[in-house]
Amino acid sequence: MKKRLIIGMSGASGAPLTVELLRQLRQYSDQIETHLVVTRGAELTLAEETKLSIADLCALADVTYDNSNIGAAIASGSFRTMGMVVVPCSMKTLAGIVSGYSENLLLRAADVTLKERRKLVLVPREAPFGTIHLRNLYEVSQLGAVVIPPVLSYYNHPETVDDCTRHIVGKVLDQFDLEGDGFRRWS
Repeated sequence: MKKRLIIGMSGASGAPLTVELLRQLRQYSDQIETHLVVTRGAELTLAEETKLSIADLCALADVTYDNSNIGAAIASGSFRTMGMVVVPCSMKTLAGIVSGYSENLLLRAADVTLKERRKLVLVPREAPFGTIHLRNLYEVSQLGAVVIPPVLSYYNHPETVDDCTRHIVGKVLDQFDLEGDGFRRWS
């Protein structure tokens, strides 16, 4: 049986990170089934930052969900998954996760991931972080989430924005013991 990984995409800048993550997860399609939920804000950001339609994005996932379907499979703890990634994670979504405000499917899936003690990885996008953002990032880390801001690394000598994107995606995949394409480790 394949393992399942939930990918949530919220409305912060960083749509190429979600696209690259889904593309790289396809190399594990014999082992991992991807479950995608996208907020309305993320749909708007996808249109601004990529040439992909929402249909193109959904085609990269094995299963997709309507964010308003609070009764979907990923809203239940009995639906076993290896965890969830929220990429990018807006500050609004972060606040919802920290406070347990499960008003939509993405937030409910994150809540379930935490309550079931499964791995929750957040890729927060904001700059600079305000005091409220920093407090929420601290709180979500105390709840057990892993926070991976898309911060540039230079030891890997990136030559393109795509190199930077692949490096961040590699760090996300590493949290699930998966190797990313083009991910260069410190040596």
